[in-house]
Amino acid sequence: MSEDTKNNIDLGRVGMDLGKIKLFERWPYEGVDIKDPSLKKYISLKPVYLPHSGGRHEHKRFGKAEVSIIERLINRLMYPGRNGGKKMLAYNIVKNAFDLIYLETKENPIQVFIRAIENAAPREETTRIMYGGIVYRVSVDVSSQRRVDLALKFISDAARHCSFGSPKPIEQCLAEEIMLASRNDPQSYSIKQKEEIERIALSSR
Repeated sequence: MSEDTKNNIDLGRVGMDLGKIKLFERWPYEGVDIKDPSLKKYISLKPVYLPHSGGRHEHKRFGKAEVSIIERLINRLMYPGRNGGKKMLAYNIVKNAFDLIYLETKENPIQVFIRAIENAAPREETTRIMYGGIVYRVSVDVSSQRRVDLALKFISDAARHCSFGSPKPIEQCLAEEIMLASRNDPQSYSIKQKEEIERIALSSR
């Protein structure tokens, strides 16, 4: 058997294995669709057995765009303060939240989460500029990567605020927030934050 033939067989095996990889050994990556074309480059759905890269992206510019979007959610739940560095705790929170999402929607939780990010990502915000010592707020477009960053921030903040000082567990809060945001529900904390930012930006045009 030639060397080229062996390489082709090995590549075929790798392709087959990638198709079988499931998040938390339950949820397939296949068939998950990103409808917003501006976010496709910055939402990584590369199949991984375990969403834990060990921070290998941090020395590369824009490296976080190549990190699994599920791992980025887990990382957001680890801070500030109370959960800092407790990755297995955050991992189990997301895993249980995805189980709750499936029980409620009967859909792939990865797809529901992607829709939530698309709906919670603001398209416009304000920045401060100074003319002659006077500060003005000016409306600007939000870059695609910052849109994803803000959506993840809003979703994790919503779960944290909902569960703090409440008998409701954070897994349930996170699942409810993702489902509300995926439906573009005005009761969602993430959607409220997005609309507030865009409202301020609209008045600053």
